[in-house]
Amino acid sequence: MKTNFYSSLLEKTKKGIKQLAVLIDPDSLHSEDALLALIKNCEDQKVDMLLVGGSLITNGFWDRCIELIKANTSIPLVLFPGNVMQTHKAADAILFLSMISGRNPDLLIGKHVLAAPLLKKSGIEVIPTGYMIVDGGNITSVMYMSNTTPLPSDKDSIAACTALAGEMLGLKVIYMDAGSGAKNPISASMIAEVKAQISGPLFIGGGIKTTAQAIDACNAGADIIVVGNAIEKDPSLVGILSNAIHQQNAAN
Repeated sequence: MKTNFYSSLLEKTKKGIKQLAVLIDPDSLHSEDALLALIKNCEDQKVDMLLVGGSLITNGFWDRCIELIKANTSIPLVLFPGNVMQTHKAADAILFLSMISGRNPDLLIGKHVLAAPLLKKSGIEVIPTGYMIVDGGNITSVMYMSNTTPLPSDKDSIAACTALAGEMLGLKVIYMDAGSGAKNPISASMIAEVKAQISGPLFIGGGIKTTAQAIDACNAGADIIVVGNAIEKDPSLVGILSNAIHQQNAAN
């Protein structure tokens, strides 16, 4: 089984190196050409990692999407699965998501039982991840599909205790998500309080549309900024955010 991605992620986190991840939802792509253009944009702008996953995947493009990414870039490809079918042996790693912000047993352990033998057979690196949905001001796909109530956006202490419990249970990464198309990103105060309680890498996604929002999240303690929906509307945002985050690293 591969073991390289998490080691690199943890090393950069300990050094305070911030990273940009672009989330690719195969359902949002209309053609192979659209995916290839996105891959080239990410390659040119030195994006740190690509996350691939979605709430549904209805267009039959999953396998081909993974194959095209691996054939056209060396950027690490990490699966961000919306269900147990979203696996692929060519991926560099998978975020094995346990939705610790909700109380849906299927998303805490149930679906994992079904996926575990498939993942072991695939040989890809499995990263136990505490997944936390935060209210971003509107009902998002992940909230509806997961049938869970998000963490209140103004309850920083609840988020911090939830993340701490996840880490104590052995989860190696915490991923806080306001959801695709969120009106509001996760607040800097919540990010800071969560980061103060955990030692592992912290992903922050959902609602980030500007350089200021990305840098605020980094300064508060985010280790990886995730953007997806926003770059579908404005591809130039990839370069804008990547440059800002990497300049922040250089300044520090």
